Amino acid sequence: MNGDGPAPRLPRGAPAPGDSVRVDTWLWATRQTRSRSQATAAARAGHVRVNGATAKASQQVRIGDEVRLRVEGFDRVLEVAGLVIKRVGALQARLCAVDRTPPRPRLGGAAPIRDRGAGRPSKRERRELDRLRGRDSHEHS
Repeated sequence: MNGDGPAPRLPRGAPAPGDSVRVDTWLWATRQTRSRSQATAAARAGHVRVNGATAKASQQVRIGDEVRLRVEGFDRVLEVAGLVIKRVGALQARLCAVDRTPPRPRLGGAAPIRDRGAGRPSKRERRELDRLRGRDSHEHS
């Protein structure tokens, strides 16, 4: 969106009626997990942290809290910007969670794949592999 028109509104009944909401409900409502039971299971497994401390599913979160959710071996760092108890659309979910996740580390390029049973690489193939890996084939290690 380019800023024209009104900002997206939360559906009626979606905003939490207090100053806090359960972390599993918030994770599900802001579309961080596919289901509330998945958010609860993540909390039970220790994959959810609130303000640096491991959180139970029933832990309350408030606006400004930092929530860390471990996904595929990496932590997603989220700041609570809005409290919702019902699942909202993607645009509204973006307003309720500020993503502060640092970029994932880049792995070094594509790994060369050799056919199984192809034997040892020839001198020419080894030099090509070294070139792919960014090494000088004339260096001795």
